[in-house]
Amino acid sequence: QLQLVESGGGLVHAGGSLRLSCLASGSPLDLHAIGWFRQAPGKEREGVSCISNSGEFTTYADSVKGRFTISRDNAKNAVYLQMNNLQPEDTAVYYCAAAPQCTGYVFMFASWGQGTQVTVSS
Repeated sequence: QLQLVESGGGLVHAGGSLRLSCLASGSPLDLHAIGWFRQAPGKEREGVSCISNSGEFTTYADSVKGRFTISRDNAKNAVYLQMNNLQPEDTAVYYCAAAPQCTGYVFMFASWGQGTQVTVSS
């Protein structure tokens, strides 16, 4: 059974960068597309980015295009989210989750991690 664990969150000033990691265990990561999601207090969970199982296909929310980059290293069972030029509105708990393929349907994702907090100060 696939298990995912996020790490790399923290507190940064606006304009700063963070790199989130999503480490997998229990199942080969290359069987799964991986999505990054975030949830801010009082708001619904939203999709941030997704990468196909091979890494050939990626998607980004409009709000993060040009600032965030998703990548994966299947040999290390890891997916990363490089976040540059962070802004206060990026403050949220960030989660990774797995799906058979990248999709806009959140219910298709499973094996959610526990999340990692990202806080961006102005």
